[in-house]
Amino acid sequence: MTENGAVRAAGRREWIGLATLALATLMITFEMFALLLALPKITEELRPSAAQQLWIVDVYGFMVGGLLITMGTLGDRVGRRKVLMVGAAGFAAASLVCAFATSADMLILGRALLGVAGSTLAPSTLALIRNMFPDPRQMGLAVGVWAGGFTLGAILGLVVGGVMLAHLWWGSTFLLAVPVMALLLVLCPVFVAEHRGSGTASLDVIGALLSVVTMIALSYGLKEITRHGWRPVPILVGLAGVGIGAVFVRRQLRGDHPLLDLRLFANRSFSTMLVGLVLYALIGASGLFYLTQFLQSVSGMTPLASALCLLPGMAVAAASGILSPLLARRIRPAYLISGGLVGMAAAYAMFSRLDASSGPGLVMLGFAVTALGEGPLLTLGTSLVVASAPPDKAGSSASMTQVANEAGASLGVAVMGSIGAAVYVGRLDDTAPEGLAGDALAGARESVAGAVAAASDLPAQLGAPLVAAAREAFVSGMNVFATVSVGILLLAAVVIAARLRHVPPTGRRAASSVKTGS
Repeated sequence: MTENGAVRAAGRREWIGLATLALATLMITFEMFALLLALPKITEELRPSAAQQLWIVDVYGFMVGGLLITMGTLGDRVGRRKVLMVGAAGFAAASLVCAFATSADMLILGRALLGVAGSTLAPSTLALIRNMFPDPRQMGLAVGVWAGGFTLGAILGLVVGGVMLAHLWWGSTFLLAVPVMALLLVLCPVFVAEHRGSGTASLDVIGALLSVVTMIALSYGLKEITRHGWRPVPILVGLAGVGIGAVFVRRQLRGDHPLLDLRLFANRSFSTMLVGLVLYALIGASGLFYLTQFLQSVSGMTPLASALCLLPGMAVAAASGILSPLLARRIRPAYLISGGLVGMAAAYAMFSRLDASSGPGLVMLGFAVTALGEGPLLTLGTSLVVASAPPDKAGSSASMTQVANEAGASLGVAVMGSIGAAVYVGRLDDTAPEGLAGDALAGARESVAGAVAAASDLPAQLGAPLVAAAREAFVSGMNVFATVSVGILLLAAVVIAARLRHVPPTGRRAASSVKTGS
């Protein structure tokens, strides 16, 4: 605020600082998508066991999800830029460990360290944006650019990662993080001012440990139940996570300086949009799985070709994220977000009509429509969550947006993935050709990719019908998942429109009180 009460508008330094912060979000998704492309080469060279391969993929998410709340609050206490720079340096160092890993265990360690460092990046950058752009109009656009960094990272991960893997060894995909993070470390002190909360209380170490154990236990339990069914160990780990989470909540409600101020949930915008982000992640993460599997295992495309089919949709997502805050200056955010959700519901209605003979064009079109519809939810919803909290708690509220994404994705894989899997198995059992050996049918029941692999070892008169039955069964499961998703998206659209219709367009709220900064 200026002396006469006007909101200070960001100047050139802040916009350059925003571009610097976007480097961090870009690398988060770049590493993720590049790893998925590199997995076959990693498996060929390091020969990880099945369990080790799962840990290579999952350990990053476990560490990020477990540490988000702690890192967001730590930034509020000691300085968001400081936490970001330490995290960026750690990310570069961990990337070197991954790039030159000589064993599966070393790569798992490197990925775990990447997760620890990565947990600082999203909440710190988003909290800094909250302070750098006090004008709501500019903050909405800044969040759109920030979110676009994730999409751009995914695109570069697929394209640049694919090119690097075609000419270099698999570890080269991790090396790109080193110069990018070095650039961030050079530019950040120049263009990004330090911000921290006004409180001086020390970090609640016990609360931090409780939050870490809760998130990791819940994530592990859900993922293992999804993969292996209702076995005792993942069930007990998940229940332990619920119990420890209850202790964490009780501690936060009773403490004078809680790690997470649960009173924020009393704010209608904060709580409504967090639920919206959870529902989006629940559907989005599973939806991407179904689409990629359809392109690869049903349409028969290579992993790289299927990834390239999704690039137009990712470009649309980036554009939608940047345009949504501009539209929100004239249209109420609730209506933009709800309209986007209705558009996503229409795309999933299209997915519910796919069959095994459908071409990749329908998938590309539907994915582009969902990408267009998700822009308002991700950018405006994130802005509403962060703006609902006081500036001194920006890190804590920013971490909650990422926790919502992690929690929703885990629930989506466990619940929505299980729905499709149950339909797949039931349909396959009814339509699989007679005379299959027990091992072949067991492999086919695991996944459509497993059916294709099992069919390669069978005579043609059994293999071809098995593949056809598995593809039809998979699409049936995908149809059911899409139908359920339509209902969830429409319900979310109605709830958000009703609960947030009081939020005015950002232009109306700030146009008369903006003073240009340097």
